[in-house]
Amino acid sequence: MSSRHAITTGCVLTITALTLTAPVAARLPTAETPAAAAVRQPPPGMLEALQRDLGLTREQAQTRLLNEARLRPVEAKLRRRLGSRFGGSWYAGSIAQSLVVATTDSADIPQVLAAGGRGEVVNRSLAELDAIKEKLDEVLPSHPHGGSVRYVDVRSNKVIVLAEEPSTTEDIIKTAGVDASVVSVLPSDEQPRPLSDVVGGAPYYVGSLSRCSVGFSVLRGTRNGFVSAGHCGKVGSATTGFNRVALGVFQASHFPDNDFGWVAVNADWTPRPLVDNGSGGTVTVAGSRVAIEGASVCRSGSATGWHCGTIQQRNASISYPQGNVFELVRTNVCAEPGDSGGSFISIDQAQGVTSGGSGDCTSGGVTYFQPIGEILTTYGLTLVTTAGNPPPLSTGTCTGYPQTVTGTLNSEQSAYQPDNRYYRATAVGVHVGCLDAYDGVDFDLYLQKWNGRDWDTVAASDSSGPDEKISYTGPPGYYRYRVLSSSGFSPYVLGHKSP
Repeated sequence: MSSRHAITTGCVLTITALTLTAPVAARLPTAETPAAAAVRQPPPGMLEALQRDLGLTREQAQTRLLNEARLRPVEAKLRRRLGSRFGGSWYAGSIAQSLVVATTDSADIPQVLAAGGRGEVVNRSLAELDAIKEKLDEVLPSHPHGGSVRYVDVRSNKVIVLAEEPSTTEDIIKTAGVDASVVSVLPSDEQPRPLSDVVGGAPYYVGSLSRCSVGFSVLRGTRNGFVSAGHCGKVGSATTGFNRVALGVFQASHFPDNDFGWVAVNADWTPRPLVDNGSGGTVTVAGSRVAIEGASVCRSGSATGWHCGTIQQRNASISYPQGNVFELVRTNVCAEPGDSGGSFISIDQAQGVTSGGSGDCTSGGVTYFQPIGEILTTYGLTLVTTAGNPPPLSTGTCTGYPQTVTGTLNSEQSAYQPDNRYYRATAVGVHVGCLDAYDGVDFDLYLQKWNGRDWDTVAASDSSGPDEKISYTGPPGYYRYRVLSSSGFSPYVLGHKSP
């Protein structure tokens, strides 16, 4: 759904300079190496929080994180290979021991099993479910009892609507031209509200009363800053830090429709790739690789500290009292007023900033976050990570090519190069393309040729890493490159030459 722009006031978070603490026991595969090679340890405090919030033993929490790291690249490849038949994916079991991948074609089951997943045949693809939910987003919010929450549930292969008055909502759906068999209306008193009241999770203030939490440290060119919830402040709002010292000013803010903004900080503050773990330590931010449904995720906020849970559903729409917010991620992590804008992180990968929710951290609750990739793309920001501020873009082997183009992609986005067009080869010869992106993401490269009616993919390089290279000998004709982010947000460089 396209982003629509509106600005309101709200609450904010804080930023503080914290130091790294010593890592703890279980170790996880890095994004760059297989499980049997060099490994990375889980962030401090994550195992303890998973034990507390998911009811696991320490060994079970360690095993869960290892399973998620092992199965994530399997899911990325299967999602890409199934294409329009993909029906969603999720981790199953208390320790994420299984990866379930849904497809609309039973012929795909053998390749799912061969890759290490568990196949499930469904009636509707994820793209079909998303289209149905988008239609409901158009009709339900205009009715006072039309359902305050809508989301795609890949496990049931349906669109779920939570409503105070299910019968009223069902009547509205019948008149909307939507297949009612695809929609489940569930009774719920859930009424999400914005959780109002540079290290992620630290408090910051707008005015004398409004408090929110820092999301993640970012850069825009040479300007330092952080991202947070849009309802926390409007453009031009001045902020102060945890110590009530001048912090910075909101440069952009969107709410409702979206719920995100960013603050440029003054020279007294230094953004760090860190998130407060609520127990005197920090978690490092290594990237922004998207976690799938069922994955472990933790939230840091200035009101309730560090809490963990799992990702429940993606593509959720919320009708707040101030208006609708779209494309949120639904979790079973608790939060309370003051946590708005705070960090959601999966192991060491930034996921998003806290928007709102219902319940509390005494009885439990549901919390929604705005994905980090859309925030970075919308504002042209770079996430501050342990790789550097930012890591150099033009490193690697993609140098010395006669043509070079650049771009930026969020997870699961793609772009056609050069410049969303094509190029012409006038002779038989070799086409060479070289793609370079940040470490920790999974980018893929495809060469396509025009057949007179459509574009055929004639060469591909789709490893699990950020760098790809294609060499293809072909006849004269029209060609183009497709750059795909299978997982992760990153700028990229594409160098290429043609006959």
